[in-house]
Amino acid sequence: MNKKLIIAGSVIILIIIAFFTFRGSGTTESIEIMTEAQAGDFVIAITTTGELEAKNSIKITGPSGLRAARLWNVKIDKLVDEGSVVEKGDFVASLDASELSDRLRNVENEYQQSLSQYTQTKLDTALTLRQSRDELINLEFAVEEKKLVLEQSQFEPPATIKQAEIDLSKAKRAFKQAKENYLLRKDKAVAQMQEAAAELSEDRDERDFLIELRKKFNITAPEDGMVIYVREYDGSKKSEGASIGAWDPTVATLPDLSTMISTTFVNEVDIRKIAKGQHVNIGLDAFPDKELSGEVIYVANVGEQRPNSDAKVFEVKVEINESDTTLRPAMSTANEIITDVVPQATYVPLESVFNQGDSIAFVYKKSGLETIKQQVELGKANANEVIVNQGIDAGEKIYLIAPEGMEKKDVSLLKAPKN
Repeated sequence: MNKKLIIAGSVIILIIIAFFTFRGSGTTESIEIMTEAQAGDFVIAITTTGELEAKNSIKITGPSGLRAARLWNVKIDKLVDEGSVVEKGDFVASLDASELSDRLRNVENEYQQSLSQYTQTKLDTALTLRQSRDELINLEFAVEEKKLVLEQSQFEPPATIKQAEIDLSKAKRAFKQAKENYLLRKDKAVAQMQEAAAELSEDRDERDFLIELRKKFNITAPEDGMVIYVREYDGSKKSEGASIGAWDPTVATLPDLSTMISTTFVNEVDIRKIAKGQHVNIGLDAFPDKELSGEVIYVANVGEQRPNSDAKVFEVKVEINESDTTLRPAMSTANEIITDVVPQATYVPLESVFNQGDSIAFVYKKSGLETIKQQVELGKANANEVIVNQGIDAGEKIYLIAPEGMEKKDVSLLKAPKN
């Protein structure tokens, strides 16, 4: 019985102690949450999220002749899984050849028509020239015949001789005209054959080009590597069912994983603080314990509108200093871009700084047993802290939450500098 009473009494005492402890501590913390002004190098940084990609990549592209074939967009029919490791010459993708096949059928029909036209022109010109040559031979015989008649009429009356001379002149003139006409017909035949041959050659070349182009619709890896999908303008990955364009026929890439960069976007308010050469601390979402470093190597001059965002942003590329086999394209990164470092500064949390009106900034400072409202002159700030140029020294205690009953107390102003 005594043992039970002792246990019960102990429990009651513990409950009473806990009640007053928690009540007291809750009241104190709600009023007097304090910190100290810190001293040291003050780092100003901009934090952004980014995505890893290889600095150098080999593009896996479709056929280069799409523009010549007037195929402006071609759908990707099959594509190996992203991350697949391939060797040079391995299959990567195939393109939809339906439109190309339709074009090839039309060109084949045109080629057959041109071939038929060429053959017909060849036969027509051969027949025409043969007839002209036969006519020339007959006219040449007629000239010889008229010469004989004239020779035999030397002892005939003058009228008969004159008539024989006229007939010979007519025969010679007819032969001469037929010879000139033959040369003209020959030149015309040559021109017709050249035209038919040119049209046939053009159609044949186009047909052969499209046949060779169709063979290239099966795309292979140009080198060994890991296949990484390329991104469209809206950020989506180009996969099966997407299209490649005649101006940019890239299907996928084979990245060089030895040198990686993190591509990020900085809003238009902060971009003026970013410059090439700035140091960057980099963290990986996939490996929280891994810490990397980098350097800004590119800052876009022109902003862009990203999907699902109203603000303009500027592309920034950060080259990672370390070479790590765990790094893979498309991994998410947390980038802390160091824009400025103020050496040996005194700084306090932003939460500890209050304002009176629009001009006076002050802190609640502990001075002995007294609390005063001390005006401070502020300097540069980062996301969490601000530099105090005047008003408090490093190590002094200040309040993070305004103490009760201090609202009407006057602010202790800074002393004017002596001349």
